[in-house]
Amino acid sequence: MKICVLICSLFFLLGNNMHAQDYKTLHFGSILVDTHNDIPSKAIERGLSFDADLRNKTHSDLRRMKEGGVDVQLFSIWCDGNQPHPFAWANREMDTVLAWTTRNPRDMVQTFTTKEIYRAVKDKKLAVMFGVEGGHMIENDLNKLDALYKKGAKYMTLTWNNSTDWASSALDESTAPSTSPPKGETLPDSTRKKGLTEFGKQVVKRMNELGMLVDLSHVGEQTFWDAIHTTTKPVLVSHSCVYSICPHRRNLKDDQIRAVGKNGGVIHLNFYSGFLDSAFERRSDAFTAKHKPEMDSLLKINPEPYFMNEYLFEKYPEEVKALRPPLSVIFDHLDYIVRMIGVDHVGLGSDFDGVNSLPQELDDVTKFPLITKGLLERGYSRKDIRKILGGNFLRLYEANQPK
Repeated sequence: MKICVLICSLFFLLGNNMHAQDYKTLHFGSILVDTHNDIPSKAIERGLSFDADLRNKTHSDLRRMKEGGVDVQLFSIWCDGNQPHPFAWANREMDTVLAWTTRNPRDMVQTFTTKEIYRAVKDKKLAVMFGVEGGHMIENDLNKLDALYKKGAKYMTLTWNNSTDWASSALDESTAPSTSPPKGETLPDSTRKKGLTEFGKQVVKRMNELGMLVDLSHVGEQTFWDAIHTTTKPVLVSHSCVYSICPHRRNLKDDQIRAVGKNGGVIHLNFYSGFLDSAFERRSDAFTAKHKPEMDSLLKINPEPYFMNEYLFEKYPEEVKALRPPLSVIFDHLDYIVRMIGVDHVGLGSDFDGVNSLPQELDDVTKFPLITKGLLERGYSRKDIRKILGGNFLRLYEANQPK
């Protein structure tokens, strides 16, 4: 009897070890594309360098990206709507990433074409690309859009949380009435007409001509539909989740998900707890209420809520850890999209270094293999997992290139 138990235990341990090695082999043998990482803005704000050891300071650095099996990184080029010179800021961030790339030619290389991406992967170099987060960074100038594309921006999110003069954001559309401006006047964000203006449609058309992916994360519903009806190419959703599971204005409703599928686009899932778990906001609100006196003092120093939240989350790590949802919520969102429009229309857009809370276990970029492990456990085939990890993005990117 004891021998039988010992043999069964041995087979169980061997099976678990084989499974562990199996998911790692699959993960590191696939091309992993992350469509959204905010390390450029965080590095500049904090005086950090991506090629240094930033463990316990950020979610990302060069060494840890390699450790996590990241092959292609679209670095987010971002500033908020209050930045007086957003185009100059975009160039500063891109120059910063290019400086990291120049210093590390054995480990990083800027890529423009799918052929260059495959070469970088073969050479075991991180393929560097850019995504502009917010149409305000082109300053209402198509020439500046062209300039950012030429420098390496391969997608642009039509808005960030702030609307532009030509596109309304999810934040503004969810809080503002639909209004038309008096002739010759520009309305403030709170009353601007919803959707794309004629210039906004010109922006989308120019992006199609260039081969620059139209990114519909952050945009309002009317902007979403105007863009879908304007674009001639498959769209990108670089870092969003499912509204039916987590009803946040940043997530996609079912009719939007179906529209992305019909368009041939790809929805890349955001890892932020607040977009994955509908109960997270309540837990987070309880946390901030507990620390309200300190929060109020911080807001007097800097009225930007992101500053206050980031400070408090870093100061009370054990409390914050208890707020985090289980890792399984990511797969719930992924399964939902796959059931609705198929496995060819989903990918990963982590938002690492742009968020202050992630699911349990998913502490930084080194934990990407857990995604592959979870997909195997959910019953996805190896072929489909390779699509989710990066194949779908590469297909989308190629479909946007000028013929």
